[in-house]
Amino acid sequence: MAVDRVELMEHAVKLAQVAGEIHMRQFRSESLSEKAKLNDSDIVTAVDIASEKAIIEGIRQAYPDHSILSEESGETITGSEYEWVIDPLDGTTNYRAGLPVFSVSIGIKHRGETVVGVVFAPYLREMYVAVKGWGAFLNGTPIRVSRNTELSKAVVGTGFPVDKMSTTDNNIDNFSRLLPVVRDVRRIGSAAMDLCYVAAGVLDAFWELNLHEWDVCAGLLIATEAGAEYEYFRNDRNVSVVVGSPVMKNAILQLLSRQPG
Repeated sequence: MAVDRVELMEHAVKLAQVAGEIHMRQFRSESLSEKAKLNDSDIVTAVDIASEKAIIEGIRQAYPDHSILSEESGETITGSEYEWVIDPLDGTTNYRAGLPVFSVSIGIKHRGETVVGVVFAPYLREMYVAVKGWGAFLNGTPIRVSRNTELSKAVVGTGFPVDKMSTTDNNIDNFSRLLPVVRDVRRIGSAAMDLCYVAAGVLDAFWELNLHEWDVCAGLLIATEAGAEYEYFRNDRNVSVVVGSPVMKNAILQLLSRQPG
């Protein structure tokens, strides 16, 4: 049965706010525990788990037949027309260190197409929302990508994969190639927020390799609804994507390596 997209968006916003409250209760707490997943660069905290649990319980109550793909729990229930793609705490390293850029990311797909995107940064009190075909908004105000067309004046974002310690295919080659030709490069630490900053014109473009669907599902919709374009520049490193206004996306894409580093 089809569900109204505005209803889905409103429910996703409420769940993001619930998760954000959980984040804020423990932010900069000395008692916050952590566990390593892949390595010391890839961690999970009790707040990741608690906020994920709250979001999933909220989805189950409202839409018990919908599929869910979440960073910590993986995929549950398959075969539904609707799938919720969740990163309950994007920017865990920032959060654990006490840096204020972290977010909740909730994307909703219908028959494989992302139709709702919600990214909430609770410390910053920034709620980014998009519904397919309706534009993108920050705290209720429409947002658009940067109008800058000059690479030398561009501020772009990137990140580095969690396996950077064990492989030379770690984005440093791309970083070295881009840094001399742009105004500067920023490593913000939350891919969902990077994408929203592209949507809002704060960043001119963003690229990263070896991301996952839960990192980008909501943010890519928000960015494209704000006028951005994106392209996958590698097909061998999970989600490896470049995002920006059409001019900036193409300019950055020409400089990125399409081969393993």
